[in-house]
Amino acid sequence: MEKKKEYLKFLENPKNIKLLWILLYASCGFLVLLDLFIPREVAFGFDGFFGFYGILGFISCAVLILISKLLGLFLKVREDYYDR
Repeated sequence: MEKKKEYLKFLENPKNIKLLWILLYASCGFLVLLDLFIPREVAFGFDGFFGFYGILGFISCAVLILISKLLGLFLKVREDYYDR
């Protein structure tokens, strides 16, 4: 139980949060730089341009979020649904 508290304290420290953001940005930048140097086989014409898979992943994630928001509108129940 003490380990979990230490882990949470690590995430509450603003210095550690800033470090995690810096590591995230550095790893994303590194992957974008790798895209410049690693040759890929182009199956279609449009998947050969720089950063295609990063853009595709971002758009796919955004579409999933929008779909889940729309599903939430249809699947919502009233707050007192289980109290009845």
